[in-house]
Amino acid sequence: MKNKNFWIAFIVVFIVLEIMNYIIHAVILGSTYAMENVAKAFRTMEDMQSKMWVMYIVDLVWSFFFVFLFVKGYENKGVMEGVRYGIYIGLFVQFVAAYAQYVVYPLEYSLTFQWFIYGFIESIILGIVTALIYKPAAAAPAAA
Repeated sequence: MKNKNFWIAFIVVFIVLEIMNYIIHAVILGSTYAMENVAKAFRTMEDMQSKMWVMYIVDLVWSFFFVFLFVKGYENKGVMEGVRYGIYIGLFVQFVAAYAQYVVYPLEYSLTFQWFIYGFIESIILGIVTALIYKPAAAAPAAA
């Protein structure tokens, strides 16, 4: 983690994640969350807002490990490596999280499906962002 590109990718992924989460959850799904049958499954907006600092910490940790795992498997294959990585993470994280919540909370299937699809797309975009930013530090030239 000595590579400054790791830290830049981590911060950019966090920022892009926050922007996309706002677009997905406030803009696209906001009216769905306001529906009476959906709203009753969640905390009140005031209660959620008072706990949003926890979500920011969760997203920071998630962003760190998203980039960390990308770096550990880095193959220097460009944007397609980011797409592939985003697909893997999207299936591993978004599919599992969305459908596990479907089992636990009394939610419409359509919301679960949207969570998965939007999260899957988000993971692919974040994989591309990471692949575009991260480049390993150049190896020091061997002494002659």
